[in-house]
Amino acid sequence: MFGISLAEFLVIIIVAVLVVPSNKWPDVARFLARVVKFVREIIWKITDATEKIKTQIDLEKPIDDLIKTTTDDILADFSSKRKVAQKKVTKKKTTGRKK
Repeated sequence: MFGISLAEFLVIIIVAVLVVPSNKWPDVARFLARVVKFVREIIWKITDATEKIKTQIDLEKPIDDLIKTTTDDILADFSSKRKVAQKKVTKKKTTGRKK
């Protein structure tokens, strides 16, 4: 828990028992309960935010795939037309040399 071993946790408890007077323990318990509640709320908010982000990313994946396939198709079309045009230019140059 939080990188604290059991032995370290027991030492903290023993020091707390020795340092804090017995009439203050209810206040300490209330304070610890507030801290735990606050930490839980933050964890829930972070978890909720990460779930919303994951959902948004999942919604955007199909759009990204569509953009990628469209871009690939367009680039493939340009490159095939360019290859055909290069072949025509090469044929014209070679036919010109044969004269």
